[in-house]
Amino acid sequence: MKMGKKKTQQPSASTDDLVKTLGDFTSKENWDSFFTIRGSDDSFEWYAEWPQLRDSLFPLLQQQQQQQPSPSSSSSSSSLQILVPGCGNSRLSEHLYDAGFEDVTNVDFSKVVISDMLRRNVRERPNMRWRVMDMTQMQFTDDTFDVVLDKGGLDALMEPELGRKLGNQYLSEVKRVLKSGGKFICLTLAESHVLGLLFSKFRFGWKLSLYAIPQKPSSNPDLQTFMLVAEKENCNELHQIMSSFSRSSLGCHQHQASGLCEALENENRIRGEYLSGSDILYSLEDLQLGAKGDLTKVSPGCRVQLTLGEQGGSRFCYKAVLLDAKQPSGPFSFHCGVFIVPKTRAHEWLFSSEEGQWQVVESSKAARLIMVLLETIHANADMDDIQKDLSPLVKPLAPADNDKGDQIPFMTASDGIKQRNIVYQGSSSLTGPIIIEDVVYENADGDVARSLPFRRLIFQRTEGLVQSEALLTGDGSFDKSVSKSELKKASSSSKSKRRGTQGKNNELSSKMKVYHGFLASSYHAGIISGLSLISSYLESVASAGNRVKAVVIGLGAGLLPMFLNGCMQFMQIEVVELDPTMLNLARDYFGFTQDKHLKVHIADGIEFVRDYRKLSAAGEMPVHENEDALSSEMLLSSNGRCNSSDEETRRSTTIDILIVDVDSSDSSSGMTCPAADFVEESFLRTVKDALSEQGLFVINLVSRSSAIKDMVVSRMKELTDHPGILLVFGLLMCCFHLCGAHARCFLAHGPHLLRGPLVRNFLVRDFMVHVACTHAAFWCVVVMCTTSLCAQHMLKFHMVFSHLFCLQLEGEVNLVIFGLCSESYIKEDCIPEATLRLEKLLKPNHPEISQSINDAVKKLRCLK
Repeated sequence: MKMGKKKTQQPSASTDDLVKTLGDFTSKENWDSFFTIRGSDDSFEWYAEWPQLRDSLFPLLQQQQQQQPSPSSSSSSSSLQILVPGCGNSRLSEHLYDAGFEDVTNVDFSKVVISDMLRRNVRERPNMRWRVMDMTQMQFTDDTFDVVLDKGGLDALMEPELGRKLGNQYLSEVKRVLKSGGKFICLTLAESHVLGLLFSKFRFGWKLSLYAIPQKPSSNPDLQTFMLVAEKENCNELHQIMSSFSRSSLGCHQHQASGLCEALENENRIRGEYLSGSDILYSLEDLQLGAKGDLTKVSPGCRVQLTLGEQGGSRFCYKAVLLDAKQPSGPFSFHCGVFIVPKTRAHEWLFSSEEGQWQVVESSKAARLIMVLLETIHANADMDDIQKDLSPLVKPLAPADNDKGDQIPFMTASDGIKQRNIVYQGSSSLTGPIIIEDVVYENADGDVARSLPFRRLIFQRTEGLVQSEALLTGDGSFDKSVSKSELKKASSSSKSKRRGTQGKNNELSSKMKVYHGFLASSYHAGIISGLSLISSYLESVASAGNRVKAVVIGLGAGLLPMFLNGCMQFMQIEVVELDPTMLNLARDYFGFTQDKHLKVHIADGIEFVRDYRKLSAAGEMPVHENEDALSSEMLLSSNGRCNSSDEETRRSTTIDILIVDVDSSDSSSGMTCPAADFVEESFLRTVKDALSEQGLFVINLVSRSSAIKDMVVSRMKELTDHPGILLVFGLLMCCFHLCGAHARCFLAHGPHLLRGPLVRNFLVRDFMVHVACTHAAFWCVVVMCTTSLCAQHMLKFHMVFSHLFCLQLEGEVNLVIFGLCSESYIKEDCIPEATLRLEKLLKPNHPEISQSINDAVKKLRCLK
């Protein structure tokens, strides 16, 4: 079986027409027809001929011959065992035989050509063997041959439109039948798709060398033949590929030369990354060859990224991560499991980061977990089909401990939705794709509220995160009688899976309204629970008839501002939203409305906070104080103008409560909320300046990384002031300079003082040296103590928040952090009193809401 379509020589017109009749170069019938027409005596060399091959082949074969063991009475002949797969009617084997290499076995799946070649050689070359055999499924035992010599056979199998399946099967057979220390010699045109397979199949445990076969003298450059030599080793070491040429020395077409050199450089770069221990993708075959140790054993803490499947071998290719549990002993629920991550969630920190992946392993209770990350190519595939496709691919990855032969369980990241109805799907230039959906959850466990429909706002850039969630009721109100009737409707409609259900669901959704007196999101209740930390201040402001100024950065669906506006009517709420689309969606789909005490500003949140005091002082921000109370505190200045007191002026231009509740467009930061800019030191300084003396800063932090959470908390505790650090270093330098001055003074005057009678008294001289050094040391200690006191003073001066509290929600993912500006804060024994005070201020419509907030207050933890 030989390669066609490759213009290594200029065939005659009749030969060219004959080659075109082959069509599919992997078809046995086509090759039988080709060889029948051509005849037994008319051999055809697709690639380089013997005169060009001889000088390159002979040294390799002779070297291999010398490595053969000496013949003995107990062993067979030491002659070189050579296999020529896909021999066709080439004279290559005949030339080898005539050169002294008689132990040659030729195989081809064309019975026609094998019969012809046998008749042609049976008398002149009686020891040469000819077998009808498919080179992709050879019947030879393992470790049979010293040399496998391929001349165009692999190229014929690797027609680009046919993929890599046959080529992969053939090379696996080559590796199987070749002895340890043997050589695979492949004569090829070195096209990129062929080299891609060759290089990857012979990575671990093989030494590769690449040679250029000399061309016939010609005025026109032609496609050149190359010889790749792969030597089989006893170990699984990885080597760089050696080549005997440079790009400039090649006389072939520029396109062929550049493609070859680029493929060679890329492969050597990959091998260099393997050798350096870089985190790159392995193939399943690499791992089976021992690239990362013995796969049959669980190696605690082992993590390997790999690809599963290949073109022609499975329906899809997959990117996967193999993780062996860090704890060597369980208890484990199973030895090996597969966890499939849908494309919509593959970008999430939990599945895309190493730290997150280890958390999944711990939760799965698997000794070995294979996490498969689906991509765009899997978008239209059914999950059952993906599992069927993956099953044979993951079996080789199961550890040997799975001796019971148990089926490997498949798990999938799911959102637990029983019924979903999309009511809006659109996009914004700032936020990206947006979905609004009505859902009914699975496993409500008798919870009336959770059994009702909910409306959810989802930003697809962070699809794993529900940005906002609201309870839907028939008229926007909530009572138990209505709940039960609507529960029956929701349950009955969710049971139907027929096509007509979607239309009924749309009609149902259009009749239902968002109920703003219910907090569907636990983090909303968590944010409000933090108001207990300043409940005394809130009570004093409210009792004085004034308004607490609250700024919420991030509108979302507007649910938190609407709840606060309805239940804490002494607040003036300014909402800052960057994307005007969100205001429209909040109004049209979530019932958001503005009034004189609830305003939305389409602006950048960081700039809004930075300019708040300036705008308030200039009268561009509304001042919502009680006018009577304010006028009684007005003072008449000497020039007759009325000014408020300094304290009142500050309060009128500062924020009492600042809440940051925005998502992040960059999931690689490790934070789903907020955007990284909102935890930068510059913004935290701005927040401190904008808050009132009793102010509260609330930030909703969503991250699975404990390191990121610690970093945010650390920044909120204290900031580094660079000028202060320079001052500290300046004082230290003064200290050393002063010590140096004392030393120089002694060196300058010491010899004069020690001349005369004193020079003979060594005790006196030593005493003077001691005094000088002690004096210098004294001033050194003085300056260093002063420096230390200054440093402590500066650290205290640059503390951001006097006290920090936090509330951990949702399985250590969601952390709400509260920063207090006031030096005083509530003690643990005062929390029940603060909770009652907050409950009186809230005035919720339902005791269930008060209970959820009270429960959250009990979980508040002081960080400082």
